[in-house]
Amino acid sequence: MRPARYAGFAILLSFAAPAAATAQTPVANRLTMEDFLNAEAPKDFFRGGGPEISPDGKQVAYSRWWIDKMNDRWKQSIWLVNADGTRNRWLVDAGGHRWSPDGTRLAYVTLGEPSGAQIFVRYMDAEGSITQITRLESGPGGLVWSPDGKWIAYTAMVKEPAKWSTAIPGKPAGAKWAEEPKVVDRLQYRSDWAGYIDEGHVQVFVVSSGGGTPVQLTDGPWNHGQLAWSQDGREILFSGLRVPNAEYQWREYEIYAVNVGTKAVRQLTTRKGPDGAPVVSPDGKLVAYQGYDWTDDTYITSKLYVMGIDGSNPHRIDGALDRSATNVTWAADGSGVYFLADDRGRSQLFFASAAGGEPKRLTDGNQYLAGLSLAPTGTAAAILSTNDTPGDIAIFDVKAPAPRRITDLNGDILAGKRLAQVEEIWYPSVEGFKIQGWLVKPADFDPKKKYPLMLSIHGGPHGMFAGALTYMWWEWQIYAGMGYVVLFTNPRGSSGYGSAFGNAIKNAYPGKDYDDLMAGVDTVINRGYIDQKNMFVYGCSGGGVLTAWVVGHTDRFTAASSECPVINWLSFVGTTDSPGWYKNFAKLPWEDPSEYLRRSPLMYVGNVKTPTMLLTAEGDMRTPMPQTEEYYMALKIRQVPTVMVRLKDEWHAYFNRPSNFLHTISFREHWFQTYKNGQAAVP
Repeated sequence: MRPARYAGFAILLSFAAPAAATAQTPVANRLTMEDFLNAEAPKDFFRGGGPEISPDGKQVAYSRWWIDKMNDRWKQSIWLVNADGTRNRWLVDAGGHRWSPDGTRLAYVTLGEPSGAQIFVRYMDAEGSITQITRLESGPGGLVWSPDGKWIAYTAMVKEPAKWSTAIPGKPAGAKWAEEPKVVDRLQYRSDWAGYIDEGHVQVFVVSSGGGTPVQLTDGPWNHGQLAWSQDGREILFSGLRVPNAEYQWREYEIYAVNVGTKAVRQLTTRKGPDGAPVVSPDGKLVAYQGYDWTDDTYITSKLYVMGIDGSNPHRIDGALDRSATNVTWAADGSGVYFLADDRGRSQLFFASAAGGEPKRLTDGNQYLAGLSLAPTGTAAAILSTNDTPGDIAIFDVKAPAPRRITDLNGDILAGKRLAQVEEIWYPSVEGFKIQGWLVKPADFDPKKKYPLMLSIHGGPHGMFAGALTYMWWEWQIYAGMGYVVLFTNPRGSSGYGSAFGNAIKNAYPGKDYDDLMAGVDTVINRGYIDQKNMFVYGCSGGGVLTAWVVGHTDRFTAASSECPVINWLSFVGTTDSPGWYKNFAKLPWEDPSEYLRRSPLMYVGNVKTPTMLLTAEGDMRTPMPQTEEYYMALKIRQVPTVMVRLKDEWHAYFNRPSNFLHTISFREHWFQTYKNGQAAVP
């Protein structure tokens, strides 16, 4: 196998060497890759989470991500800003921050003694004293203060003794033998971005907010998460599935409560289907939560429910709303809950009454809200992004919400820059579907000229592109700065358009979503400003699948970049990190492989004429590297121009190392430039 490895390396060298000579030169005063290295962003757009508004509504603590260029790492710091936008200042290099109920303290997670992530508490007075309150072997997550501020609940992995061990004879004293073999006996034993996850289970703990020995409240061969305290402080609600052989249950989990004093666990929900994310009402009598009746549909929106704290009278409160709620938060008077929901390429604020009925949509317009945090005063904080500006912290009153930015994290970078124009479009596709998309056009766009086109395809496949998503905002602005018109769309299967739209690709992915993409390309071509000799397509994950499907079904594109793709569903379902992928097919592959083959881009490689680059991380556990290798070998056998780019020190996609994000943009652009206007292939 070594000669093949060296042959592939030679290809990479010949591909990369002329990059400086062939890359398209950005126009002055447009955003560039160098600008991205100086970008900053609120936490929600990179690793989940969001801002935390103080209980009095006067300050916002938020996580701020930035790039350490010397060490090629994302770095996270907690910043504090007044609600009027003044005194925006650094607080500590940490994350996972949570205000105490009285607003006098801030808990957070950062590196501590003896090693690894630990919980700290900082007094938010002039003295600002800090206490490390844990000394854990396994990092904590999901911090939640008790209502009286005396305790902090969290989750952590508890390692369990190995079930398998061997004692082999003959090892000489001081000999250096290989590490002990790892024995795997769980259904799901690894996860992308985490690695092996089968050394134990995630349990619930409490620790005194003044420091002390943590108390483990749950045990058993189950994972627990999504914590919420009862208002009397006697119980902690959580999500999990505490049944035999739980790992074999698909789309099943329940809400439980554990007594802090006795450790007794009681079950609140019982229906067939997932129930989770409990949030206790201010008076302690009700619990808002999310779930749905079990279905084998590949996509279903979560519904919003309320039940008694004892599990009684569960009822839906979001009417006929066909959108999944996030950041569910009770109103201070207990009348209902506020929440965010993705809707047609945007995210808006809603309110649902605890009594039920149709929820009220409280915001509108071309914006994306994330990470909602609500103070008892009715003042809320969230991350706001638009087509013109990436994410910033915004403040508003939930009674009359008009989000107002109180930070300007990238104003220094964007000052004097001529940004691309973003235009929303809707167009018809097959079977009467209406598809939403956006065009990103260069700042000096002239409809009388001809421009190269980039079609960008999102992953998931049940994901959603929005006109304002931080990392993609930078990517598309950079490409527009190079002179491309970028088209991105939400074909059927996308989230944000309801269950039926998302489930339209059940047992048919890829399929008609390809038609939706091509209808979008045709719509833009018909406007007259696209150079049809220079059209390019790319996407990662689900977008990589569809890119490989595109080149197997049309040769209209000049070049393509299929990134972190699935190429062969037969080999994929047993090697990806989630066994749930077996459920996305009508039958198991050994019962009937025909559907797996029909939906595999590999089966259409004989049609491919388009020069197609392949790019995947070597550490990818979601769409493992062998998927890329299968397609690479097939394309090489057919002598279709191709190259395989293997990202180092990276998981799925390309966001572990900032340089890998830039490598992806650069390699992709170089590949497209290599083949523009029918240029000769790289030797």
